[in-house]
Amino acid sequence: MPPKTALPKICIALGLPTAVELLKHARREVEAGERFFEFRLDYLPDPHEGARAIRRFLEDCPEVTVLATCRRHQNQGRFNGSIEEQLQVLENAVDAGARAVDVEIESAPGARSRLETLRSRAMLVISWHNFESTPALDPVVHRMLQIPADAYKIVTTARKQSDNYRVLSVAAAHGRTPLILLAMGEIGFPTRVLSPFHGSMYTYAAANMQEGTASGQCSAHALRHLYRVEKLTRGARVYGVIADPVRHSLSPSIHNRALQARRIDAVYLPFLVPVTSLKDFFGFAEKLPVAGFSVTIPHKQRVLRYLGVVDPLARRIGAVNTVWRKAGKWRGTNTDARGVTVPLARRLRLAKASVLLVGNGGAARGAAWALTEAGAKLSITGRNPDRVRAFARLCSGEGLTPEQAEKRQFDAVVHATPLGMFPKTGDCFFRDRIPADVVFDMVYNPAETVLLRRASEQGCEVVPGTEMFLEQAIAQFELWTGEPAPRSAMEKALAEALANHH
Repeated sequence: MPPKTALPKICIALGLPTAVELLKHARREVEAGERFFEFRLDYLPDPHEGARAIRRFLEDCPEVTVLATCRRHQNQGRFNGSIEEQLQVLENAVDAGARAVDVEIESAPGARSRLETLRSRAMLVISWHNFESTPALDPVVHRMLQIPADAYKIVTTARKQSDNYRVLSVAAAHGRTPLILLAMGEIGFPTRVLSPFHGSMYTYAAANMQEGTASGQCSAHALRHLYRVEKLTRGARVYGVIADPVRHSLSPSIHNRALQARRIDAVYLPFLVPVTSLKDFFGFAEKLPVAGFSVTIPHKQRVLRYLGVVDPLARRIGAVNTVWRKAGKWRGTNTDARGVTVPLARRLRLAKASVLLVGNGGAARGAAWALTEAGAKLSITGRNPDRVRAFARLCSGEGLTPEQAEKRQFDAVVHATPLGMFPKTGDCFFRDRIPADVVFDMVYNPAETVLLRRASEQGCEVVPGTEMFLEQAIAQFELWTGEPAPRSAMEKALAEALANHH
């Protein structure tokens, strides 16, 4: 058999309905530089076709490694045959040149002698999956070690961020055991980036032009170039953004490019944190450890109760968008304020300018404080009159109904609600005329919202949310790293991310 040498850090999981499509996608990935593939033979109408596909593929691309899997439908796969037939498919795959095979633990106990034979010819991976949750994992490891194998793959489903830590920490608890560790689902995504430098032999990725075979997979290109999984060391710092939803966030694109530009050994991840799991996230962040993170909808106000130190600016605003850890304490500030005043000050003199602020959430609070500090005359509107009045009293502004606001004229409108944000890009707060000379939309995805397009058509000067997004991200980067932010690299990354997002 081929020597059991170290495998590449990224395995492309390919599950396609025909052998022709399987080979087409595999060859495209080889052209993109990939060298390690899982062929999910159970996706084929006749899994025995898989051996022919593997043979053809390896004749054309002898330098690559193929891992063959044929998961039975009883174990969330698509193969309807017996365990004997499953093992025959895998034996044929090894005959065709597959260097490794994956057999789920449920198939293994009654097939020890055939597995030993398989193992003498290829690398044997014994796998265990839980598609519902992340239970206690020590009993799982104990059960798996009863079957001699070259590696043990443990895949759970993350329901909260602490599940990710429990999965990643298995490697430290079983240091000499070769493991592949992952948590599925969007909440489990961080494990796909972090597992290789927490002791996992490799991680799984989707093909660049295809949906993944498991929930939470991202493309190999993103793992390699955005998250730099092959470049990170065990001591790499971890940053991120906490939000719900988080998938639309462009922060990972901007901050990872900035870290790369400054050659900092660190990664920035999207952390999906539901409202009910904020306390759980802080426990996870301390253990991992996370060095700092951005905070966005819906956590900007709730996060305050978990912080040991909050700077006076953020305390006055009542909202935090930036957290970091120093001297054993979580600290918070708000860089949104700079994100509002810097772009507006390029267009008008803020002292005594009349500004209409739309919204009353965390982003609006940051804007209100920043504008008041700059000397602007503030009016506030929104869809909930009671909240608007309370908020206006709080920041010495004037509360207006949407109808009252539309009858006036302001030097600037600052829109600080999620209306018009991806994916609901058709929404707009104003029904008709936009009552200002300068219109600033904090929404940055899409870059041109309905509000900005209509404002342009009415002859207003527009300020896209991308300007605010960049300013607050630059302030975050400098606070976390102590280094000057690479502004041009961040601007370019944001433009590319927005172009690729649609």
